[in-house]
Amino acid sequence: MSQNAWELEGKDQHRPGAFDGDLLRRLWVYVRPQRTRIFASLGLLLLTQGLRLLQPMLIALAIDRELVRPEAKSSLGYVNGVFESWAAWCAANLPGSPGSFAVLVGTFAASALIEFVARRQQIWLLDLAGQNALLDLRQALFRHLQRLSSSFYDRTPVGKLVGRVTTDVEALQEMFSSGVVTILGDFINLGAMTVILLLLEWQLALAAFLVVPVLLVLTGFVRSKVRRAYEVLVSRRSAMSSFVHEHISGMSLVQAYGRERRAEGDFGNLNVQMRDSQLTSVRWESVFSASTELLGSLTTALILWFGGGLVIAALGIETGAVASGLTLGVLFLFIDYMGKFFQPLSELSLKYTVMQNAMTAAAKIFSLMDEQRIIPDPQNPRVPETAPGLVEFEDVRFSYSGDPADEVLHGVSFTLQPGEHVAVVGATGSGKTTLFKLLVRLYERGSGRVALDGQDVADYAVQELRARVGVVPQDVFLFEGTILDNLRLGNIGPNGEEVPEDQAIAAAQRLGLGEIVRRFPAGYRAVVQERGKNFSSGERQLIAFGRALAAAPQVVVLDEATSNVDTRTEELLGHALDELLRDRSALIIAHRLSTIRNCDRILVMGSGQVLEQGTHGELLAAKGHYWQLHRRQELESA
Repeated sequence: MSQNAWELEGKDQHRPGAFDGDLLRRLWVYVRPQRTRIFASLGLLLLTQGLRLLQPMLIALAIDRELVRPEAKSSLGYVNGVFESWAAWCAANLPGSPGSFAVLVGTFAASALIEFVARRQQIWLLDLAGQNALLDLRQALFRHLQRLSSSFYDRTPVGKLVGRVTTDVEALQEMFSSGVVTILGDFINLGAMTVILLLLEWQLALAAFLVVPVLLVLTGFVRSKVRRAYEVLVSRRSAMSSFVHEHISGMSLVQAYGRERRAEGDFGNLNVQMRDSQLTSVRWESVFSASTELLGSLTTALILWFGGGLVIAALGIETGAVASGLTLGVLFLFIDYMGKFFQPLSELSLKYTVMQNAMTAAAKIFSLMDEQRIIPDPQNPRVPETAPGLVEFEDVRFSYSGDPADEVLHGVSFTLQPGEHVAVVGATGSGKTTLFKLLVRLYERGSGRVALDGQDVADYAVQELRARVGVVPQDVFLFEGTILDNLRLGNIGPNGEEVPEDQAIAAAQRLGLGEIVRRFPAGYRAVVQERGKNFSSGERQLIAFGRALAAAPQVVVLDEATSNVDTRTEELLGHALDELLRDRSALIIAHRLSTIRNCDRILVMGSGQVLEQGTHGELLAAKGHYWQLHRRQELESA
C-alpha cells in the first residue's frame, strides 16, 4: 500500500467484487489447512439439502397412496416405483412386516433425524474451519503490525488499525457462516428443484417460474441500494469508532476544558448519521422481504389456480371418470418446493452482500499486510564478539517524511564511548529524541552511519539490537497485567525470551522497588490497572528503570526520563538512576540541565545539529548555547 493509501481510503479506493479471485486466492492461504473440514461441511450440506427435498416427496406419496384413490399411485412415476421397492424390502426384512404407510412415516422420521444430526455437524465444522482460519489470519495481521516502523504509526489512526483486527476480521467470519459454501449449496438445491418440478409437470413448472424473473430484477435493484447504504454505514461506523477512541483517550482534557457538551453534540451527530444509514439499509431490506413474501403468495395462488384445475381434471371430479395427469400429492409438492425455491433466492441478496462486505474487509486487511514500511532484518545478521557499549553517529541525516527538505538531523556526528555517560540537551524540536529512535531502528536513517560496538545497526537482527539497548521513555507505558509482567518486558535472547522472574525481581530490589511493592498484598504479582493509573508518576518511572535494568542492556537511553516528575521525586529516583547507569554506556536526553551536570560529556543540539559539546563547566565557561540555556532555566526557576 502506498504511503498515501491510508489517507485515500474511503474516497478513491476500488471496491472489489463479491467473488474477487485475487482476494480469494490470498484468503485460501489461511483456509487451506482447514480444507478437509470445509469439504466435509459441503458434503453434509448437500446431504441435508437432499433430505429436505426428499421429505416433501414422502408427504406427496402419502397423500397420493394413502389419502386419495389407489388409482393415483403412479402419479410420481419413478419415485413411486423406488418407494414400492423400498417398502417391499422393509416388509421382508424388518420385524412386524410394516405396511407402506408405516414405511412412509418411518422413512420421514429417519430422514428428519439424519438431517438434524448432519445439519448440526455441518454448521459446527464450517464454523470451526472459519474460526481456525481467522485465528491464523488475525495472528499474522498482528505479527505484521508489530513489524511496521514508527513512521507508519505516525500517519495511521489507531481506530483504523483496531478496526482491521476486529471488525474487518469479523466480516470474514460471516463469509464462512453464510457465504461461499452455503451459496454453492443453495444453487445446487435450486437446480435440483427446478429439474424435479419440470420432470413432474413441465407446464405447471413454467407457470410457477413466471414470477422468478421479477424476483431476480427486484433482488438486483434492492441489492444495489442495500450495498450503497452499507458502505455509508461502514464509513460512519469507522468515524464513530475513531471519535470514541480519541475522546476516551483524551477525556481528562475534555473535562478540563469543559467540552463535554460540545463532545456530546458531535457524538450525537455521528450517532444520528449511523442510525439513519442503518435505517436506510433496513428500509430497503424490509421492502425486499415484503415483496418476496408477496411474490411467493402470488406464486402459490398461481399454482393452486393452474394446478388445481389439472388435479380436478385428473381426478374426474366434474366428469366422474379418473384420468391420468396431475395428482393432489404432486400439487402439494409444487407448493412446498416453490416455498423452498423462494427462500434461497431471497437470501442470495443477503449472502451476496455478506460476500461483498467480506471482500471489502479482505481488501483492507491485505492492503495493511502489504504495507512495506517495516524495519527488516538483514539477510546475514552479524553480532560483534564483544559488547562494550560503543555508540557512533557519523554524518547522520534524517527526515520523518522522507523528503530531504524536511530533514530534522543535518549531518550529526558524535561518539559514546563504552561506560561513558553523555547528555543531549537542546530546545524542543532540535532532534534529541530522534537520536535514540535511529539507534534502535524505530526509523531508518536517511544517510550516514549509526553503529553499535563497531557494527552498523542495520547489520543487527532487530531483536538482538533492541536487546542490547535499553530505553526508558519520557512517558512510561505500563501494560495491564502484574508488576512482574511489566518488569519482564525486555528480552535477553536471540528469539526474544523473557527475562527470568528471579532476574527481574533482583533488578527491582536493587532499585528500591521493594518499598513500593510492599503496599500491595500480592507483591510483585499485584495487578497493574490500565496504563498504570494505580501508581504515581514516580512509581511508574521506577518500574520503567527496573524494566531496563532487568534486561541487562549494554547501552541505556533515557529520553527525558525524569522530566514528568517533580524535583522531590527526582531526588528519590536518584539512587535508582545511579544503579541503572552503573558500568553502562548511557545517552541521556534531558530538558532540565540540573539533572546532567555530572555527565561525562554534554552535547548541545539545535536545528538538527550538534552545536557544542563538553563538560558542564567547559560549556558554561564558553558562554555559548549551553550557557544561554542554563541562564534561561535559572531565571525561570528563580
